[in-house]
Amino acid sequence: MMSNALDLLRMPWPLALLVLASVLPELALQGADMGLWGSARWRPFAYEHFAFWSGLLGGWIPNYAAQPWLMFLSYAFLHAGFGHLLVNMITLVSVGRAEIDRVGVWRFVIIYIASALGGAVGFELLTSKLQPMVGASGALFGLVGAWVVWDICDVMRERPALSTLAWAILWPVVLLSGLNLLMYWAASGNLAWETHLGGCLAGALLAPFMMRKPPASQV
Repeated sequence: MMSNALDLLRMPWPLALLVLASVLPELALQGADMGLWGSARWRPFAYEHFAFWSGLLGGWIPNYAAQPWLMFLSYAFLHAGFGHLLVNMITLVSVGRAEIDRVGVWRFVIIYIASALGGAVGFELLTSKLQPMVGASGALFGLVGAWVVWDICDVMRERPALSTLAWAILWPVVLLSGLNLLMYWAASGNLAWETHLGGCLAGALLAPFMMRKPPASQV
């Protein structure tokens, strides 16, 4: 137990900041929802001002001038309850640690931000929903998309063949599609799969530029 707590304290600083930036708003909103402080209006207010609203790009009047631009990132730090937050934070810590170890702090930060933006773009382009969209999962799917591309590159360096490439691409596509179908069923259809797709594609497209060069072989 003590070892696990120390591991959390040793969390790389960008990962710790991202976790805090997601956990603190949800804790504040949870307390307000339960009447411990503030007002029951806090959560609607947060969603109204910082969630992603597709309608704001289609003629709706924003609450403040920067909202149509800020929402492309701010949505990723709000969640739809404690369960939503918990699943995303467990994923962020586990995948984020591995990704930082693999490519370093700043590449991780760039991929995370770009994937959050890509998730918002995907939602805007593909959705017909008028509800607000919140959650870090677009950015998280971007981290996974980047990792898949790196693994494909590693496999192709070791075993270059068309069949190897096809299999390396096919299995993660099937796995991620199945995961989204399961999540869609579990959420009774209330799932922003468009955000997941946009984030995943953004991370995958950025991944080749974020790779660390393999060490030169010694003769």
